[in-house]
Amino acid sequence: MLTDVVRMTTRRRMLQATGAMVGAVTLSGCGLFDDDPEPAPEPDALQPVLDEAVALAAAYDRVALLQPAMAETLSTLAGNHRQHATELARVIGTTVPSAAPSASAATGGDDTVAGLKKAEQSGQRTAVAACKAAPAERAMLVGSIAAGRATHIEALR
Repeated sequence: MLTDVVRMTTRRRMLQATGAMVGAVTLSGCGLFDDDPEPAPEPDALQPVLDEAVALAAAYDRVALLQPAMAETLSTLAGNHRQHATELARVIGTTVPSAAPSASAATGGDDTVAGLKKAEQSGQRTAVAACKAAPAERAMLVGSIAAGRATHIEALR
């Protein structure tokens, strides 16, 4: 009789161990132990608006150096873009990217007031599109940026 009790105890332990192993194998099949890297997160929908704000600020700085008579106005408008960039970065949860003052991506290489107008018009279209697609909690920010870009176009006349 004692051997029957020992066999039952051993059989129970064997079944428990087998159950634990089956559970571990099942978990490994669901990706818990996979070594595959996670896919990269989608870029934030406001990132293009942020990038343009940084590029526009740098463009204004370049044109201000070339147009000293307009430097005060252009510097003020550049500051507006920096404020937009700071707030967008906060909402996105990132840092403000740095832009090299020599890069002329925003104006397409046209470092003139006319080039700034074109860049503002393009930036306004980007902001309007982002505003239309943004959830309500972000739409007000992006809408105000689009409006700001429209007023910048008028200020450059």
